[in-house]
Amino acid sequence: MAEPRSTEKAAKPKTTSRTLADLSMAAASAAAAQASTTPAAPQRDKFGRAYATGKRKNAVARVWIKAGTGKMIVNGRELTVYFARPALRMMINQPFQVSNRAGQFDIWCTVAGGGLSGQAGAVRHGISKAMTYYEPELRPVLKSHGFLTRDSRVVERKKYGRHKARRSHQFSKR
Repeated sequence: MAEPRSTEKAAKPKTTSRTLADLSMAAASAAAAQASTTPAAPQRDKFGRAYATGKRKNAVARVWIKAGTGKMIVNGRELTVYFARPALRMMINQPFQVSNRAGQFDIWCTVAGGGLSGQAGAVRHGISKAMTYYEPELRPVLKSHGFLTRDSRVVERKKYGRHKARRSHQFSKR
């Protein structure tokens, strides 16, 4: 007598053959995943300061940051003297407020070029970058608020035959 045929197929054991290239790719991706989870090492000089350059419009700020009491010196003057407008001082202090580090760092910076508003933006950008070098764990917070993005808008240049960059001469019918 003939045995009845089974509709089920015999389960084959799964075998995956990996080549050397597959194994090296898997090891590289695992190493990259591990590296992305560990924060970068702090970048400080022998005096314990972190340095960064901030820019906005035509202003460039060179910023040094170190642990301290919250004293800020801009071009050899106190922050309240150099940036007299409260709105500019508030803008400069935003990275400290967002990261809960108000009064924990001493700032020394030089800024040149542009006007006061551009200089304040450059100082804020430099402080934010220097804070990420001093404490790499602060990078996600500062980046999510947009403090690490360089605002690259600059004034458009004046063109030949125009009054300003785009304003043309007034038309005269007669």
